Parts: sequence; structure tokens; C-alpha cells
Amino acid sequence: MKTKTGFVTSLEYKKHQTGLGHPETSRRIDAVINAIRDAGLDEKVTKIEPRSATRAELERVHGAAYIDIAESDVASGSRQLSTGDTTISKDSFTTALLAAGGVLTAVDAVMAGTVTNAFCAVRPPGHHAGPNRGMGFCLFNNIALAARHAQKKHGLGKVLICDWDVHHGNGTQDCFYEDGSVLFFDTHQHPLYPGTGMADETGSGKGLGCIMNNPFPAGAGRAEIYGVFENRLVKAAEKFKPELILISAGFDSRIGDPLGGFKLTDDDFMELTRLVKKIAADHAQTRLVSIMEGGYNLEGLGKAAAAHVRALLE
Repeated sequence: MKTKTGFVTSLEYKKHQTGLGHPETSRRIDAVINAIRDAGLDEKVTKIEPRSATRAELERVHGAAYIDIAESDVASGSRQLSTGDTTISKDSFTTALLAAGGVLTAVDAVMAGTVTNAFCAVRPPGHHAGPNRGMGFCLFNNIALAARHAQKKHGLGKVLICDWDVHHGNGTQDCFYEDGSVLFFDTHQHPLYPGTGMADETGSGKGLGCIMNNPFPAGAGRAEIYGVFENRLVKAAEKFKPELILISAGFDSRIGDPLGGFKLTDDDFMELTRLVKKIAADHAQTRLVSIMEGGYNLEGLGKAAAAHVRALLE
């Protein structure tokens, strides 16, 4: 039984500069790399070098006009993406391409069987970016691109995306709301940015029933979040039968995060990871790719990410 876990990251991800005091800082990459090293996990993971996503790969999810807007906003020297609340700098477009492409390399490695699963410590994050707009610190939707890559390049049919970030993955939901080939399962704090993700948002058309939102108030923790993963997601996955599992691993749902009010602990992230790994083993030939989203307490982010990787390695 292979137990290899791939690890995608790069110091190049620090080139997306958000400025002093911004929570989505380049230091998040250092925090994760250092915590994984300090936990003794650095030598146990398989390093995977990221590459840049191509224009054609981006267009599997994003409209051509939006890609042009993002590129021109960055080239113009603007400090904000014109479509939403995302701070940008001169290297933000190329860094976002490397984040998206890094996730695609992880999918390729898992599909090839060179690793069993993978964790991608990339930035900028992605789950707020919809087909035609970036917002919420995100330019391109890394996890949606990963799902489409698995389908278009590797011929997979069904993909499960689960998102435990404290904020609702509205961009991911928008990408697949009428799709039907992607099951999107989300736990998030409500009310909180971006204000979407009510339980009655369940998809439409072919996608009806493939959007599963689980909003909880501030103060929710293991009982609520692990509870719905165990009671709702396991059953949904048995019915859906995904061929690949993707995690929007937002560690801002950890206790003490400045942008969220959830109470998950590092042990809780290990338990969530084990549960999702079991779903992958049962339905998807162990194929699992995890992609970093939020997490803004630097010490907490590092500890939670290391706990997540430790569970992936088990």
C-alpha cells in the first residue's frame, strides 16, 4: 500500500504581495513550510514542483474576458482587482498561474499513482473566484480548475469537492451549480463573508442536489463540522461515487483565527482528513488532492497544515 504524500509549494508564491497588514500575506507560505519541517514531515513528503497553468487550462473554468481583465488589472499597476476585493501587485497574475498550475501537477501525480494523495500550499487562494470574477483574495479558482483538469485530461467522470474553510466557497459553488458531475460539500460560518451558502442553495438543472451547504454560527467546532462530514458527506459520497476527492483546506476554521469564529483544533483537522481519506479509499482508489485556502493566524495555520499533512501521510 503506497503511503506517499505529495507536497506542492514554492517560494515563488510569496511574489504575490498584498502589503503591510493584509491577512493574506506572503508569510503564510513560510509558516506552512516551516511548520511541516519543524514537525519532521519534510523528509516524508514527495516534493512536486509546480508549473504555470496555461490559458487553455484557465478557460476550462474562467471566461476569456475575465482572464483578460485580471491580466490587464495587474499589468496596469492597480492595487485592486476591478472585479472584487482582491489586492494585487506586479507579480500577482504570474503567481496565480503558478498556484493554479501547481494544483494541476498534484492532480497529475495522484492520477499517475506516483503519490497516493497531495497537499498544495499555494497562494493566492481560489475558492471565492467564480467563472467571471475574482474576489475575496482570489484570482483563479484553483480547486475548480483541478476538478476540470481531472475530467478533461484524465477522463474522470465525477469529482467530490469538500470545503472546510470558515468562509463559503461561493466561487466554487458558482462554477458547478448547474453541472452535476461535481458534488460540492461546504461547511462555513454564517453570517460571514461573502454571505452566500444557505442550506437551500442546492444546485439547479443537472446540478440539483449536488450543492450541499452546511452553514453554522460562530462558535461551532468539531461536533457540528465533523458531525456533518460524518453524517451527511459519507452518505452523499456513497450515492455519488466520486472518482477523485478534492479538499478546499481552509485553516481559518481553526480556533483563534482573526477572520473566523470556528473552534476546530489541530486534532479535529486530523480527524477530518482521516474521514475524507476513508471516502477516497472507499470510492476513488485513494485519490485525494488538498488545496490550501484560508488561514490567517500564522502560527495556527502552520500547526493545522502540519496536522493535516501528518494525517495524509498515515
